[in-house]
Order: sequence, then C-alpha cells, then structure tokens
Amino acid sequence: MGDIRTGPPQLRPGRALAHTHGASGSGSPHRSDSRPPQTPRGGRRSDLIGRPGTTPPVPGRPASFLLLLGLPALLFALITWQVVSDGLLLRVDRRVSLALTHPDRFSGGLSDLGNVEVAVPVLAVVLAYVAWRGRASGMYRWWLPPLAAALVMALVPALIVPLKALVDRPSTPLMPPSTGYYPSGHTATSAVAYGSATLLLLPWLRTAYARRALVAACAVVTLAVGFGLVRRGYHWPLDVVASWCLCTVLLTSLWIFLVRVGSTGGRRESTTEDE
Repeated sequence: MGDIRTGPPQLRPGRALAHTHGASGSGSPHRSDSRPPQTPRGGRRSDLIGRPGTTPPVPGRPASFLLLLGLPALLFALITWQVVSDGLLLRVDRRVSLALTHPDRFSGGLSDLGNVEVAVPVLAVVLAYVAWRGRASGMYRWWLPPLAAALVMALVPALIVPLKALVDRPSTPLMPPSTGYYPSGHTATSAVAYGSATLLLLPWLRTAYARRALVAACAVVTLAVGFGLVRRGYHWPLDVVASWCLCTVLLTSLWIFLVRVGSTGGRRESTTEDE
C-alpha cells in the first residue's frame, strides 16, 4: 500500500540495487553499507608509474599510447625516405655531422655503452631480478614481463640488420669506406636494453622520486650513447635519430603490454580477495 506508481520501478544509471536488506546510514535505498567495497582503493595494485590501478584504464592513456606509436613511426618513415632518395634532409645531416664530429676518448667511452657486451648484460641482470621478485611476491604470471622484454630485445637485430642491408647507407668520412650504417645498431641496442630494464623496474620502486630518477638516468644514458656515436664519427646524426624513433615504437609496445598484464593481474587478485 502507498505505492501509487502505475509502472515498474526504473533503474537509475550509475546506481546499483542492493541485494541485502537493512541499509543503514547511507542515505540511499540503493546501496547497503553492511558490506565493504569489493575493490577498495587501498587494495588496488599500483600501475607502472605508481598510481593506484583502475579498471577500466585511466582516460587519456590510449591517446598517449597512439601518439608514442604513430609519431615516431611516421618520423622514421620520413627519415628513411630521405636517406634512400638522397633528399634535402641529408644536406642538413652532413652539416650537423661536420659541426659535431670531434673524436676523443670521452666520446668513444660514451659510444661503448651501446655495445652488446655492455647493454645486454645489464638487461639480463634486470630480467633475472624482476623474475625473482615477481615469483617471490606471488605475482600472477610473473614470467610474462621478463619474457616480453627479452623478446623486444631480440627484435632489435631482426629489424636493424635487414634495414641496414636495404638502405645501404655509406659510412661517415672518418670510418673506412663501407655501407650499412642506417639505422644505428648501437643506438638501438642501448635504447631497447636500458629502456626495457627501466620499464621492468618501475613497478618495484616505492617512491615517485626513485621512479623519476630511474627514467632520467635511462634518458641520459641513451642520449649519451647517441651523442658519442656522432661525436666519435661512427654514425651520421640521422642514423641515431632514426634508431631512436624505431626504439620508441618498440618500447611503447612493451609498455602497453606491461600495463595490460599489470591490470589483468590486479583484477584477478582483487577477485580472489573478494571471494
């Protein structure tokens, strides 16, 4: 009695009907306060940059992913076209190379940071550490992030070697006459190795300061390798820039994968805790 509505009750968007009786203190008949929230904010896992995980993903992130994928790929295609066609951009490249090239011991040391013998062992240590931490903490599919980073590292020679053969760019004047210098393999090795290691370590750092410091250190080392290669006369500037563009696409793809794996793991843990 007392209900004068002639139609069935309407569900309001964004509100949930309570499945239990006796809501108290909520001020709304559509929710029961007798149960704790299923996914409390404090119980959510942090994402790759330390913010509480959210489902669905944070708005705006897909746009940033697309920007980091599309813009470097477009720039890489433009540079490759200019190099193959001996375009106008190569004149600027030669002038910049002439202005920057000044071989010395310091620049040689910077370029050595891009050697396979240096960069790949660093990544291998990080892979082992992250796998150990993930397994020890009981993380769901702990082996996926290290495996993904290892596969991205393996893609570097698979992409760089054919590109070198196809473009067949001549060496700089300071190097013995030869071809196959575009894009720079040392630049790609250092960028992917140190970049992948950084992406793997970020979730395990507790403070935002530590995460920012790690990202900054990775950027400095990657830029230093590229500068050393040009300064020493090992590569043309466009060889280095093109490798950075290609590696940005690879690292962004790895980042997307790690975010999805992290979000999936968080949802499964929350579901298990709720049950």
